Amino acid sequence: MKMLTMMLGALALAACVSDRTGGDSLDEIAKDYVQMTLEIGEREPGYVDAYYGPAEWADAAKAAPRSLQALTAEAATLTARTQAIAPVGLEPIEQRRRAFLLAQLKAASTRLRMLAGEKLSFREEAEGLFGVSPTLKPLTDYDPVLARIEALVPGAGTLADRVDAFEERFTIPADHLKPVFDAAIAECKQRTAAHIKLPQGESFKLGFVTGKSWSGYNYYQGGYHSLIEVNTDLPIRISRAVDLGCHEGYPGHHVLNALLEQKLTKGHGWVEFSVYPLYSPQSLIAEGSANYGIDLAFPGGERLAYETGTLYPLAGLPTAEAARYLALLDAKKALAGARFTIASDYLEGRIDRARAVALTQKYQLVSQRRAEQSVDFIDQYRSYVINYGLGQDMVRAYVEAAGDTPAQRWAAMERVISEPTLPADLMAR
Repeated sequence: MKMLTMMLGALALAACVSDRTGGDSLDEIAKDYVQMTLEIGEREPGYVDAYYGPAEWADAAKAAPRSLQALTAEAATLTARTQAIAPVGLEPIEQRRRAFLLAQLKAASTRLRMLAGEKLSFREEAEGLFGVSPTLKPLTDYDPVLARIEALVPGAGTLADRVDAFEERFTIPADHLKPVFDAAIAECKQRTAAHIKLPQGESFKLGFVTGKSWSGYNYYQGGYHSLIEVNTDLPIRISRAVDLGCHEGYPGHHVLNALLEQKLTKGHGWVEFSVYPLYSPQSLIAEGSANYGIDLAFPGGERLAYETGTLYPLAGLPTAEAARYLALLDAKKALAGARFTIASDYLEGRIDRARAVALTQKYQLVSQRRAEQSVDFIDQYRSYVINYGLGQDMVRAYVEAAGDTPAQRWAAMERVISEPTLPADLMAR
């Protein structure tokens, strides 16, 4: 009954929109969208991943956030107002802006339904929040991948134990973490800046933290500045330096947010890009481009050459088995979809936490501690897990369809991370 009342209230308010759309505009809708998003963030800590708009808007949201019922009605009203602005007659970039707002509003409506207690299937949740419906394969479909990986790490014991023990050889000593990460991020930046003009004065601060369900995080501060944090709860392996340097930094989250601020928030005056709701299609673009950015910045054998020539000596690690280590990491990428299936079964109650941890060990080839951290992430972020593997596949397909040369691919990547890109845009090519 509570949900029915909320829906009826939303529809009643939406019905009144036609009386005021005559002078409506995407600019006005965008301002109201930002205010609504900030207020949802007051109802769910962590919902707003970044905000660098007017401080008074954040203050107003903090001082008097509307109820979930009122916010649900507002999302419906804003959707109706946006739909009332016909795309015909809009410039192509404004048509994309309109589509972006509609997608973000659909995600906000979905999240508000969840906050109100509505239970959605894993696929429904993913489609509502992130704009895609993931393919969920039976875990047995990944057994041939495990069989291929067996050849890379032969020996006694379970495959997960063998893989974990082998990867532990590549742990960066704690007192070497900062120089290794500093060097990796600098290299990622140099490779990105060779193809994408970065905003003048962009910068980041690097910190090391504990007690998180994630391994790395970018907190975008606005003004082309980021705070990048690395979680040291578990030993950090040498591969994470380049991974994180690209994913959280260049050409990943830091560059994406800086370009959106430069080109859309400031360049076009589109205030909706000054706020980033975590549970929205923006996250599939952000995580997918950040993951693909690793391969884009270090194609072919360039990663192995750079790591063995620079990072391994900084970490004090031998390089004899570096190629086999990277080959193992590359082979494990084919297991990314198994995480979606495990998350779906766990969140929908078909398996319990202990089983989810055990299956994560087996199909992600990690230790029990790392599997527990992975399930902690699912507990906290739910269907968000699809954005990494599926997002990466979608961005890769889009960028690599642009051509075979580095210039063509970097140009396509820049379009993805500096325009109002939606998952549907990646599939339109």
